Amino acid sequence: MEATQTVERVGVLGAGLMGSGIAEVSARAGIDVLVIEANESAAKAGQARIEKSLERAAKGGKISESAAALAIERLAFGTDVEQFADRQLVIEAIVEDEAAKTAAFKAIDAVLSDDDAILASNTSSIPIMKLAMATQRPENVIGIHFFNPVPVLHLVELVTSLYTSDDSISRAETFAHDQLGKRTVRSKDRAGFIVNALLIPYILSAVRMFESGFASKEDIDQGMVTGCAHPMGPLALADLIGLDTTMAVADSLYDEFREQLYAPPPLLARMVEAGLLGRKSGRGFYDYS
Repeated sequence: MEATQTVERVGVLGAGLMGSGIAEVSARAGIDVLVIEANESAAKAGQARIEKSLERAAKGGKISESAAALAIERLAFGTDVEQFADRQLVIEAIVEDEAAKTAAFKAIDAVLSDDDAILASNTSSIPIMKLAMATQRPENVIGIHFFNPVPVLHLVELVTSLYTSDDSISRAETFAHDQLGKRTVRSKDRAGFIVNALLIPYILSAVRMFESGFASKEDIDQGMVTGCAHPMGPLALADLIGLDTTMAVADSLYDEFREQLYAPPPLLARMVEAGLLGRKSGRGFYDYS
């Protein structure tokens, strides 16, 4: 039987910045959303993050107060992946770690009752094939890569493995483009996909320039903002992405291609070791405290 194109029940694994954003835009699109986190504390933090974001959107006139209230009603939170059993689409948005994601895919695959259910990852760089092979439904596994902040940025990368079926691609595109109103681009399954394969070397080059003392962080960022009309400079962007995520993507790219431009600079590694991760930790290349 052919699977329905429209997604009515979405599951999101992880309620961090990305997971919360994915859950929010899905709920705003009229979809029933179930968010699963590792524990009750993390689930409550994710719920508070989404509700605060919806409140800001309503105050800013981007959505009505009634639309924000309806979106909140469509959201549910839990701590057990078995609650995903009735979902038509589950999007994994946990830490950028291959072992953790593989384990998550295996666990979710085991509980989904619908044989046509799609299992997607929001990974920035990990090959989709590696995640697909942890499941019994590799043809239903796809990358649906959103960008931070999810409610603001319109791009979604759809990443297909060698096994991803045409039906899964079609349904994922219907979800991202038609239901969420995102602009979609399609990428083959290689580390970094389209955007990060181009973006990460640029950021790493800026880190090396700052590390060498060639220019100040302010001048590097101002040069790209004013000289190239970028909305923010590369070091400020790294802080927004998270230096740990930036390094994880760089590591994945370097592991796959072994090209020097993907190798994380020592300064980036030391900052991650020190917990200086950017905006989310209060300090990175800039101080946000």
